[in-house]
Amino acid sequence: MEVLTGVMGAFGLSASAGLNAYIPLLVISLTARYTDLIQLNAPWDALTSWWIIGLLIVLSVVEFFADKAPAVNHVNDAIQTFVRPVAGAIVFAASANVITDLHPVVALSAGVLVSGAVHAVKSAAVRPAITATTGGAGNIPVSVAEDVFATFLSVMAIIIPLIIAFIIISFTALVVWIFWRRNKRKQASQTV
Repeated sequence: MEVLTGVMGAFGLSASAGLNAYIPLLVISLTARYTDLIQLNAPWDALTSWWIIGLLIVLSVVEFFADKAPAVNHVNDAIQTFVRPVAGAIVFAASANVITDLHPVVALSAGVLVSGAVHAVKSAAVRPAITATTGGAGNIPVSVAEDVFATFLSVMAIIIPLIIAFIIISFTALVVWIFWRRNKRKQASQTV
């Protein structure tokens, strides 16, 4: 059961990194430094350094404000296209309690895929749709909601990873169903 919870927690944390690269890293760093909920193996134990924690706080603040400013948020998303998958790989590899049993390439690849997929849906589908439908007015509340959800998801992925895994799978299935349904409607309207 420990193997399953470790991997599920890692999936939840890497999904959170797809929304905000620095929140799950900061949550892991603080949790590993101050609790026994996560034991980071080398080289990931470097995340508990005060220098790294301070840097993650600064980067979290910068991303928080950059994601709220019109036009800057699109530049931020472009930059984060490279950062979030790397952060997802790091949190997956660092947080999986089974990292010694999983090949590092598998752990890093899983983190890249999960966080990259979440980021792609956010930056290529959700955010442009919100910008287009609200004239940009909806970006700030949505960005705040993403930050709150990323924090919630990160904390819960550590505390109750199996429930978070169920939520992520359900949400992914819902998004796939919505896109499939929209595609079917578009195809039906084109044939008429």
